[in-house]
Amino acid sequence: MSKKPAKDKANGATANKTIALNKRARHEYHLEERYEAGVALQGWEVKSIRAGRANIIDGYAYIRSGEIYLIGAQITPLIQASTHVVAEDRRTRKLLLHRREIDKLIGRVERDGYTLVPTALYWSKNKVKLEIALAKGKQDHDKRDAAKDRDWQRDKQRVMRRHNRDA
Repeated sequence: MSKKPAKDKANGATANKTIALNKRARHEYHLEERYEAGVALQGWEVKSIRAGRANIIDGYAYIRSGEIYLIGAQITPLIQASTHVVAEDRRTRKLLLHRREIDKLIGRVERDGYTLVPTALYWSKNKVKLEIALAKGKQDHDKRDAAKDRDWQRDKQRVMRRHNRDA
């Protein structure tokens, strides 16, 4: 039984739910727990996101006065959508989480030295969601080890394929 891709109700086309990915986060950090957060957006930002003009690679989340904010993420305004407002593409955006999740994240960040890194921006039931991860920074030797492991896994698969084909 195969799963069918999600359909966009407006035009019947297959909908791609992912808006933006932060592939660099996996390389720079050890990602531990992931959380889904809503993002408080303005109207012009939603229009720009629908047009695919979002970038979260330089973004990170920080805690201020018991709330979590996204800083450094870029949503480039559309010219036709932002004629009547002053659009700031890298403004600070509030993240929407349950109080117990916020309290847990505050404790882990302040006590254990974790960082909150955005890993994905996507659509969920016509709402924009941000996946944030509790992360610890990798050192250079960790990055080299990860690259070595990736290369070894690739080589191992290649050898196994060749072995199975010859047998």
